[in-house]
Amino acid sequence: MKTHDLDIPQFPHDHCSSFFQFLSTHRPELTPASRWGQPILQQPSTFEFSGTPKPSPLTHGTTVLAFKYDQGVVIAGDRRATEGFQIAENRMEKVFKTDDYSAMAIAGAAGPCVEMAKLFSIELEHYEKLDGVQLSCEGKANRLGQMVKANLPLVMQGLVVIPLFVGYDIKRNLGRIFKYDITGGRYEETEYHSVGSGGKDARLMLKERFKKNLDKQAAIRIALLALANAAEEDVGTGGPDPRRRIYPTMKFVNTQGVQDVEEATLSTVWEELSRTRTQEH
Repeated sequence: MKTHDLDIPQFPHDHCSSFFQFLSTHRPELTPASRWGQPILQQPSTFEFSGTPKPSPLTHGTTVLAFKYDQGVVIAGDRRATEGFQIAENRMEKVFKTDDYSAMAIAGAAGPCVEMAKLFSIELEHYEKLDGVQLSCEGKANRLGQMVKANLPLVMQGLVVIPLFVGYDIKRNLGRIFKYDITGGRYEETEYHSVGSGGKDARLMLKERFKKNLDKQAAIRIALLALANAAEEDVGTGGPDPRRRIYPTMKFVNTQGVQDVEEATLSTVWEELSRTRTQEH
């Protein structure tokens, strides 16, 4: 049997280090912009969690944040996803490891957001396999900006995707934070940032509590306080819920890679913070 007799898709042997560019050229129907590009009224109901203004009467909510500490960067997000005025999900994952030394958090329409996070992870893995080395931290941030820019047609329909990207720059030996606008514009933050409907409230807490060279325990406390503060002011953000054992997703990115903060640790720290806040009031 000859190869052309088999029903196998044939791709050119071009050395394209960008998987997203390759997909956009040869199988554009598989990109998020095409998969979610139909009119919104024809789309199945999807969870939304974004505080970014969009041409839609619905309100959406989420809060994700990142800030530097003494060893690198911490990135965290709440777990709530909303659908109109209803809570659609209380255990949504919004913080993703993208490779050994980077992670991203997402705010926006849940379906396209999750697809972008997964596609970006494949993008970095594809580059490393073809070139034999990892992209630089700057290169990763630029690649993500290109994907956000490609999502602009969905933004016009209200399906906004706003990522928050962090990485550990091995060459410069420091953690870095990158934010994006809906057109793919990339901007680096030197200390902290948060996005989503509760982003402003979280930033107020970060502005008040952030200090340089925070240790891990202090970083966990501040991240929990910032998300709890956002939850108190924003109905779209879910705060820590000890009764149902729902806590934010939190990761550290440093010289040792990407490390998850265990639920037991978050529970212990939150109990201490709750007692302290009760005594203060």
